Amino acid sequence: MRAILFGGGLSLLISLLGTRYAIRFFTRQGFGQPIRDDGPTTHHTKRGTPTMGGAVIVLATVVGYFAAKLITGTAPSASALLLMFLFVGLGTVGFLDDFLKVSRQHNLGLRSRAKMIGQTLVAVVFGFLALSPMLEDERGWRPASDHISFIRDYEGFALPTVLAMLLVWFFVTGFSNAVNLTDGLDGLAAGSSILVFAAYTLVNIWQNSQSCALEAGPKCYEVRDPLDLAVVAAAITGACFGFLWWNASPAQIIMGDTGSLALGGAMAGFAIMTRTELLLAIIGGLFVAVTLSVMIQVSVFKASRASGLVRLIFKIGPGHRVFRMTPLHHHFEMLGWEQVTIVIRFWIITGLAVAIGLGIFYAEWVAGIG
Repeated sequence: MRAILFGGGLSLLISLLGTRYAIRFFTRQGFGQPIRDDGPTTHHTKRGTPTMGGAVIVLATVVGYFAAKLITGTAPSASALLLMFLFVGLGTVGFLDDFLKVSRQHNLGLRSRAKMIGQTLVAVVFGFLALSPMLEDERGWRPASDHISFIRDYEGFALPTVLAMLLVWFFVTGFSNAVNLTDGLDGLAAGSSILVFAAYTLVNIWQNSQSCALEAGPKCYEVRDPLDLAVVAAAITGACFGFLWWNASPAQIIMGDTGSLALGGAMAGFAIMTRTELLLAIIGGLFVAVTLSVMIQVSVFKASRASGLVRLIFKIGPGHRVFRMTPLHHHFEMLGWEQVTIVIRFWIITGLAVAIGLGIFYAEWVAGIG
């Protein structure tokens, strides 16, 4: 438990101080954020704001975690190291994207195909190692399992290795892109991520206290290294807290794809390793809603242009748009909502989603021992 406190506290301190230095450094280097011309006009004032601040989140998390392990005299676990690989790997893909944007001073960085290849490569390596027998502990538990999970694994059906790998890929690429889409207003992604990673800190602490390795009861959890995963979750939470101090409206720095891809990938990693994959859709409900808004907008727009039958059935014109602009937070901007209002209300929605997710997680355990 001391490692959790040290990891979170040190990451917060490093991020809080390091982000201040990063603002000065990136400003001197001219690493300002390009702004899309077709976006909300209120965003044009952000042009030139230092970006790639997510690098500080990644660095603070890594240093905070390993410092906590050094202070407490405990060795890093295979699960934590794998999660760190996923976190840093996707952060590197995002960093390349951000660097190309600022060096070209254009809102287009890596091509979508190149970015997806990078995300896929990291996800495949992570999935292969997490599912590999090479990383089994003395109980035969691996960092990830080949079962679909909600609160715990569904034991009735084991996925073939190929399907299990596809599931890992889907979650990693899906949630890394979901957080990337949500990172559009000052403090929105960072503040929402704090709540999600705090939730996974609690989930891992609970799974450790009710681990089957301790013979805790009929509803114990067969999860490898939950306490060490809690240290990583606390470190990411602290790093996001420190960054949010400078990223809150008006933002003095933007996390960029460096931060959003890393954070989204880590959420997926925690869901996979804690055997709560489908529960992530509830805990991270805001990110799911933002992604769905984009999918709905694009699908309806294309269908209404291509099919007269669709226009006839739904009584819509060609090129119909469900939202004024996507992702979802831009829709509310176009309705005249202040950015701060949108961010705070989206934080509230995230808090409610986290509370519901944790409630379901705990209620399942209580019902199981009743």
